[in-house]
Amino acid sequence: MISARMLGHKRIEATMIYTQLVCFESDDFHVKVAKTLKEACELVEAGFEYVTDVDGNKIFRKRK
Repeated sequence: MISARMLGHKRIEATMIYTQLVCFESDDFHVKVAKTLKEACELVEAGFEYVTDVDGNKIFRKRK
């Protein structure tokens, strides 16, 4: 958690301005594997992002 002391603020109001700019998204993902080009295209169209290749398969993820 960000604190006023970490940011060097004397007033909490100043800290609150900056904490509204921080994105606290979850690190939870849906993970899918594409074995074909068609499957990869379908995952991208569904909002998944490419992560890496493993043993010739493409790994995709999307935030929950």
